Amino acid sequence: MHNSENVQVGARVLILEPAYLAGKMGVVFCPEQLSDDKPSDRWLIKVDDENILVSLTRHEFRVID
Repeated sequence: MHNSENVQVGARVLILEPAYLAGKMGVVFCPEQLSDDKPSDRWLIKVDDENILVSLTRHEFRVID
């Protein structure tokens, strides 16, 4: 499992931003990687009850597990 700043793949999260998703729950899908295979500071989050993945920075969600 990838682990950074207490974020783990599969962790349940509460989305804080952006406003149109604030308050929704999701699951950490994976850390985002840049096109040159370097890690970024963003995470891909699968939003519950939506068929979307969003790219969020660590301050835009809170781990609830």
